[in-house]
Amino acid sequence: HEIGGSGMDLRSKARTLPGPVTDPSKLPKWNYDGSSTGQAPGEDSEVILYPQAIFKDPFRKGNNILVMCDCYTPAGVPIPTNKRYNAAKIFSNPDVAKEEPWYGIEQEYTLLQKDINWPLGWPVGGFPGPQGPYYCSIGADKSFGRDIVDSHYKACLFAGVNISGINGEVMPGQWEFQVGPTVGISAGDQVWVARYLLERITEIAGVVVTFDPKPIPGDWNGAGAHTNYSTESMRKDGGFKVIVDAVEKLKLKHKEHIAAYGEGNERRLTGKHETADINTFSWGVANRGASVRVGRETEQNGKGYFEDRRPASNMDPYVVTSMIAETTILWKP
Repeated sequence: HEIGGSGMDLRSKARTLPGPVTDPSKLPKWNYDGSSTGQAPGEDSEVILYPQAIFKDPFRKGNNILVMCDCYTPAGVPIPTNKRYNAAKIFSNPDVAKEEPWYGIEQEYTLLQKDINWPLGWPVGGFPGPQGPYYCSIGADKSFGRDIVDSHYKACLFAGVNISGINGEVMPGQWEFQVGPTVGISAGDQVWVARYLLERITEIAGVVVTFDPKPIPGDWNGAGAHTNYSTESMRKDGGFKVIVDAVEKLKLKHKEHIAAYGEGNERRLTGKHETADINTFSWGVANRGASVRVGRETEQNGKGYFEDRRPASNMDPYVVTSMIAETTILWKP
């Protein structure tokens, strides 16, 4: 499967191989009609798929596999929506590789009733009771869509996605899964495959998943993709200073990061509902209203990781993970 023209639409097709394959470089390149995905003109419509990562297929099981691909022109040039190519370049830079960047991505999403685009469990044309009882809740009047969430959890574990947990979110019908710790380019591959699996499972359930950062306007939480990050130097003794330096660099590049952190994020980052205002950069220990949060434990241990709370739920993990590495490791202000 690959990412289509909008940057958020996953597309996939299937082919039969003569025998089992475990190494992406042993898989054939393939192609598709890019004029049907908004990625190529009709008169020169071929886009070439380069296999990049293999996962086990939880739907067909057995030796069947899911293959994450990225997209190139017939001449071998990455097409504009191929964000993996540049990310892989950053992650293979020796200075980045030596720091072994770890990521943990908290992917929030909202389940919608098909045809009416209204959250699961919400009365048609109306609203549920205010937020408070829904976060990590149980019970048929508070928790909507758990069967989908658990099926997705199992599918990710089977596929080889390093999914580390799930929870119900603050807005009813909204959920989160976490992917990580993952290293380098594999963070992006795994988040995209986890999204693919989620969309396949919601399809079976007849439910729609949206990654919109603010699906319901008003006094309802938005959806983000908080990105937890550390490098070798941050995880070692004295790492807290390295974290502070990295966060200061992020502050200087706030505008560039915001521009790359997901579309419609200005509807989410208002300074309310556990967010920081989109125009100001702030950081703090244990502060969920900051752009970047450093954990209490990290401060106490003098080493660890930090959380960038700015990315929207519809962000591209290739872009966000590689940009954080580039700004904090490679960029010299």
